[in-house]
Amino acid sequence: MGTRSRSTVGAGVVTAGTVALTMVLVGCAGDGAGAGATRAERPSDGKSASSTPASAEPSPSKSYPLSTTPQTIPSVREHTPARGPGWRPSSGRVVIGDAKLSDEGKLIADELRLKYAGKVKAGAGDVELALGGSGNPESYTMTVKSGRVRIVGPGDAGVFYGTRTLKQEVHGGGTAPEGVVKDAPAKPQRGFMLDIARKPFTVGWIKDRIREIGDLKYNQFGLHFSDDQAFRIQSDSHPEIVSPDHLTKAQVREIVSLAAERHITVIPEIDSPGHLGAVIRAHPDLQLRNTAGVATRGAVDISNPGSAKIVDDLLREYAPLFPGAFWHLGGDEYQALTVKNPEASFPQLAAAAKKKYGPNATVEDLTTGWLNDRVATMKPFNRSLKAWNDGFFRGGVVKADKSLEVAYWTGREIGARPPEEYLAEGRKMTNYNDEYLYYVLGQPNNFLYPTGQRIYESWTPLVVRGTTPVPAKYDSQILGGTFAVWSDLANSQTQAEVAQGIRMPLRATIQKLWYPGKPPLTWPQFVALANRLGS
Repeated sequence: MGTRSRSTVGAGVVTAGTVALTMVLVGCAGDGAGAGATRAERPSDGKSASSTPASAEPSPSKSYPLSTTPQTIPSVREHTPARGPGWRPSSGRVVIGDAKLSDEGKLIADELRLKYAGKVKAGAGDVELALGGSGNPESYTMTVKSGRVRIVGPGDAGVFYGTRTLKQEVHGGGTAPEGVVKDAPAKPQRGFMLDIARKPFTVGWIKDRIREIGDLKYNQFGLHFSDDQAFRIQSDSHPEIVSPDHLTKAQVREIVSLAAERHITVIPEIDSPGHLGAVIRAHPDLQLRNTAGVATRGAVDISNPGSAKIVDDLLREYAPLFPGAFWHLGGDEYQALTVKNPEASFPQLAAAAKKKYGPNATVEDLTTGWLNDRVATMKPFNRSLKAWNDGFFRGGVVKADKSLEVAYWTGREIGARPPEEYLAEGRKMTNYNDEYLYYVLGQPNNFLYPTGQRIYESWTPLVVRGTTPVPAKYDSQILGGTFAVWSDLANSQTQAEVAQGIRMPLRATIQKLWYPGKPPLTWPQFVALANRLGS
């Protein structure tokens, strides 16, 4: 998918590995003013952040003041203060209670320059990682007591997030405050998406962003690598479609592995049946043409069996390369549907629709059937599938597969339906609201670069379209959100400028996806915290 109009140019737990960070991206000193909720100041929803029990309540000591809530991005959900010296990395070790946590243990040990001791009993000054409790696998409890740190969670993802909190607390010589943090994300899907089809980004830049978002507790990285401009990943089944400047499969495996180590799922997108210009250049016979023989930009002829074959070849080829739980099928902006009378302009599509779905079927039905056929292609790979909201149509003979998750990005497109319509049908949704979460290079088509402040102060996951939230009763159906970089005018910014431009929007977005309710800090305080933590 992409931007309006792209014709201008355009949770599952993953097994982790081990890698050493080459730079500290976020961190935190733990002795600042409270940034999260203490036990007496829980989030407005009244729910505890985690069902994981703390290992022990911290014991008070008259020789220390009561600790304050750690300042982190995103804010921790709950902190029980205590009296004590807190913890700083010195001569302690990182130890684990379960071999499954070796990757998390080695990473935080490397980052804090501590010795990794493996599965041994914790001692004075140590950081102990353990599995335990029940509930949200992304939740964790971190107890700082008696000169030790213990992080425990039901799953390794939660323990990893606990290490991210600790890393921030002690950044720059800070102290992890005495007490107990109980933390968990408000939303299960927290994503950053990058369009490399219109603008190639280096492997190093992509890896830096994965390290950055991992430290911020994002868990999805979307990779839009196929569009009208280019096809950016090596293909063995169709090498003829691949652009000269592309990622090799070995490079993609490096990216996927690094993401997995940070508990981030890489979500690939091969958009179809529109946005296939790079494929069409190598296969012009597949391009959609109207009755006058005029080609339709980026659109394949979905009445031609060859169109489905090449897309399915690619889906099957890349499924093993991207083993994560999610996949994006695209489905937006099929230009055949933008004309006044699709059936008259494209009689071959109208005839195919009636033949396959009956006398009342339309080109919209054929397009929905195309999307459903791609769902069937991906079924053996057991993925949760997404499609853009303007690929779901009102009425019709053919209904979009019920398993498809709506990736809602816009109300600008022809036929775009209000988000409430999808939600009322019981569909799950992720928020890509182009009003707040679209960073479109060159700012074409009335897009403006989003600011962190606007996201921080006025966007929530319920604000799916425009600036008005959907009713709160739909909150559980909105699984999260994604901040997206679209490279429409590719030369408008360098990689470094993009990284700087998205820095605060990324931090504001994760604050709203992790922590429910009003943020504890004002925007100037949040910016000051981000600057102190570094990037």
